[in-house]
Amino acid sequence: MSTLQRARQQLKAHPLALDAVLAAGVLACMMAGSFVEPHEKDAVSWSLRTPDPLSLVLMVLAALALVFRRRAPLTVLTLTGTASIIECVTGDPRAPVAMAAVIALFTVASTTDRPTTLRAGLLTMTVLTAAAMLAGPLPWYAQENLGIFAWTGIGATAGDAVRSRRAFVQAIRERAEKAERTREEEARRRVAEERLRIARDLHDVVAHHIALVNVQAGVAAHVMDKRPDQAKEALAHVREASRSALNELRATVGLLRQSGDPEAPTEPAPGLARLDELVGTFRSAGLHVEVARADHGTALPAAVDLAAYRVIQEALTNVQKHAGTEAKAEVSVVRVGPNVEITVLDNGAGEDDDPDSGGGHGLLGMRERVTALRGTLTTGPRYGGGFRVHAILPVKTRTTARDKPGEPV
Repeated sequence: MSTLQRARQQLKAHPLALDAVLAAGVLACMMAGSFVEPHEKDAVSWSLRTPDPLSLVLMVLAALALVFRRRAPLTVLTLTGTASIIECVTGDPRAPVAMAAVIALFTVASTTDRPTTLRAGLLTMTVLTAAAMLAGPLPWYAQENLGIFAWTGIGATAGDAVRSRRAFVQAIRERAEKAERTREEEARRRVAEERLRIARDLHDVVAHHIALVNVQAGVAAHVMDKRPDQAKEALAHVREASRSALNELRATVGLLRQSGDPEAPTEPAPGLARLDELVGTFRSAGLHVEVARADHGTALPAAVDLAAYRVIQEALTNVQKHAGTEAKAEVSVVRVGPNVEITVLDNGAGEDDDPDSGGGHGLLGMRERVTALRGTLTTGPRYGGGFRVHAILPVKTRTTARDKPGEPV
């Protein structure tokens, strides 16, 4: 950093010192203008003159007032304007005290609002010009009188332009900061939504497969001594369910990888195309499941397809866990207008037929998943026993690409 830049930063950090330097410069210019007088016939020729003592005092007082121009701009404008009026009336030859008034008017215009600038500017221009023309020693049409009018107008206009630019830059900065805050909030919201979605997927995968493993392991333990062939078949189902659970867990947890990490999951998310495979796992665990489909080969968006699959998976898992060993389930997938309706019924043969009796999050996860797609989910006991899960999912969803399953945020 150069010496000039360091000095500029120090002056910006101490505005009173900066104003003192400015006042000293203005005083030097006024002094130079008061001691030098151009010849009327030859503009290139100059001569020295001696200003009045009163003019010297007025210049010093006006320069001292400029030191406090930021703290009290209107007061400083009043003081410098008064000194300029006195000089315009009494000075002969005239000293450029009005220069301090121009600087003070610039400060008022750059630090206040536009109405204040208009009032102060018009008043200063009118009073100073009128005093110079009507009460000054020079003729009213003298160039010095017109110069006072022009310079005060320039000071007010320049100050208003600086104020407008500062306001524009501040507005841009505030919009940028607001946009940055909005982006951060949106990023946090997306992360929270993605974490919730992954939590739902983990719950669905773990609850489904662990329930199957538990049932098959119980069967194997029960028939191990009397029917070893059936026990071997049950253990094979345990191994298959465990392998499926590990594969789905690997795919789900793989969403948490960075984009450059190796072995990112490439298997598509499950959907209704794998419904027969899903139902087969429950049938192999001893649950009697009937499936009826009337969706006419409807192609569903990925998010809707996954939600339909997870609703059926969670509902059948609840039947397996809570409805008893003799339970029967019915699954129907029907296209109704712009929606696809998923219904899972069971006969509730067991005593513990309430899916929420274990304090789990299955129904809550289903409801969150369906609601996120602007669908509806209704659950509750059936008349005469059993439980009913009914989900209505829109075939066309406004879910964006970032919310599709399998795509990390």
